[in-house]
Amino acid sequence: MEAKPTDSFSMDAGEPAGGGLAGRLWFPRGLSSSVAKEWFERRRLAIRPWSGFVDQRKFSKPRNFGELCQRVVRNLDTYQSNYTFIFLGLILYCIISSPMLLVALAVFVGAFYIIHLKSLESKLVVFGRELTGAHQMGLAGAVSLPVFWLAGAGTAVFWVLGATLAVIGSHAAFHELEGANIEELTMEPV
Repeated sequence: MEAKPTDSFSMDAGEPAGGGLAGRLWFPRGLSSSVAKEWFERRRLAIRPWSGFVDQRKFSKPRNFGELCQRVVRNLDTYQSNYTFIFLGLILYCIISSPMLLVALAVFVGAFYIIHLKSLESKLVVFGRELTGAHQMGLAGAVSLPVFWLAGAGTAVFWVLGATLAVIGSHAAFHELEGANIEELTMEPV
């Protein structure tokens, strides 16, 4: 079973076969395990110290709306990696705390993997058209949609978004700026 040259999930000639997780799984060409590891490592290195991030002495109510906006913008820029890990932690908590969501994700990954293996054996043709990688992903999503619906995936998505906005928004609004970063925001007449 050779991979087709146009297959977006085939391994490149430079990739070692069977070497690590990336060798056993097929990733789309634009998304490889090395790209994900590099992104994760950059985020990890850019994390500000958690002790300063949660220090209660550095929280106060903003004096006015201008200061609130300034704090939000600067804190989002300063603590971007910390906020990313909070978001990922909330997603992980939501998935782990919902067994049905775990089952739904397993069904989706399994359906996609089976469809992908079938496409490696021979061309998958539906209604006279060959299925591309995006079509395969859509088919796997359609197969697993009822399970996601039963698992309450929509509720989980909105819960994660709401919790993220509440936690990150309140931290960004109430965490004081560093001494060197404080500049008074002035409004100019129009």
